[in-house]
Amino acid sequence: MQRIRRALIDLRRGEPVRVTGADNDHRLIIAMENLDRARLAAMTAFTDDMPRLVMTHHRAQAMGLAWQSAAALSIPLRKNGAPPNLEAVVGVMKDPGKGKPPEPGTPAETAAIDMARHAGLLPALLVVDPLPDAGDLEARVANDEILSVSVREIEAFTTGRGNAPERISEAQVPLEGAETSRFILYREPDGLLEHIAVLIGEPEDWPSPPGLRLHSACLTGDLFGSLRCDCGEQLRQAASTLAAEGGGVLLYLAQEGRGIGLANKLRAYGLQDTGMDTVDADQLLGFGEDERRYEIAAAMLKDLGVASVRLMTNNPAKVSALEASGIEIAGREAIHGQLNSHNARYLTAKAERSGHWLQELLTESRPEDQA
Repeated sequence: MQRIRRALIDLRRGEPVRVTGADNDHRLIIAMENLDRARLAAMTAFTDDMPRLVMTHHRAQAMGLAWQSAAALSIPLRKNGAPPNLEAVVGVMKDPGKGKPPEPGTPAETAAIDMARHAGLLPALLVVDPLPDAGDLEARVANDEILSVSVREIEAFTTGRGNAPERISEAQVPLEGAETSRFILYREPDGLLEHIAVLIGEPEDWPSPPGLRLHSACLTGDLFGSLRCDCGEQLRQAASTLAAEGGGVLLYLAQEGRGIGLANKLRAYGLQDTGMDTVDADQLLGFGEDERRYEIAAAMLKDLGVASVRLMTNNPAKVSALEASGIEIAGREAIHGQLNSHNARYLTAKAERSGHWLQELLTESRPEDQA
């Protein structure tokens, strides 16, 4: 676990990481978003084979490469015996058709893409097949200057996320509209993410079953009041509604941008400004329409002794995920923010593309129709 945590940090810092798999499936990887000329030259010095651009099937499909059978796509970069320059690599990133025909990613390449995703990076990597005696690679691996992790280690890390988190600290935090509130901070077993359970009201006075809101962190909406979404309004409405109903649980989950992280959410906003909807923007960046998982939420509820809830949500995926994790959904309550000219297209896409229950909100007067 510790080695994977360091590997994620190294990738974020723009350092190479070696990923080893079975049958000599060894790859040296570096995040595309950190690639520059010096790093490209250093990577190509470790191989005499073609460097590859590895991306998710989401990005490939969004860019017109139909590849349904593989989670990752591997595109050879070098042509005519000449090593690629930075411009050529970036060109293939923007238009995979400029590279050689794509191939399904190897297990090591697929595991590496999972690491990039968990590191909060764009899931796109420059990958080389290093020569056994290339430069000083083995010496640098031996002294941990370049970290080497195995496919098995990566798979154990990714499948282990969502295991029972640890309670770290708690305190009374009176909220506007919900003065009797207690915050409990949970830390995931890998130590990377922290989530908060907000217990509103006294648990012994809660209705049976209590109300529950799963709220994914949204810095722009929750803190700054962004009009591009309705997250901040939903957060405050959930707290006040739970208080009015006699109490319940609000889980504040570290899942910024539907699980893609703040940096990538802002990238997606930039794409939406060119006319894309939220689903297409995320897919072009290399993500699925929703990268969130809710096992951690179920584990927090079980630690709190909550087995049955009335769920405040418009998202059918939250209902099915909690039920699959053993939480009984005794009822569902809609929770709506305000429709405005900035979030109408976003909310429409969530309803039409992702099946969210927003028909009631969207049939209200559109902002442009109001006097």
